Amino acid sequence: MQEPTLEKSRESGPAPERMTALEFLIQVLAGIGVMLGLALLWLMEIFRDAFFRILDRLNIKPRHHRRPSAFPPGQPRQRPPASAAG
Repeated sequence: MQEPTLEKSRESGPAPERMTALEFLIQVLAGIGVMLGLALLWLMEIFRDAFFRILDRLNIKPRHHRRPSAFPPGQPRQRPPASAAG
């Protein structure tokens, strides 16, 4: 047969640990930081949405970017011949 104290402690569940004032303050500041970060992202999304709506109303199409090339158009540069003596 099991001991009654062991059975009683299982039924009560985990006991919360007491936080110090400094730990509590750190948790509050971390929550405020997360809240401000999410608010910043939300405001940036609002600005981006408004900007693209204005571009749509003005019927401005996105610029077409040329693919980057290792060999740009035009005449190649003239280089002096390399000397054989090295």
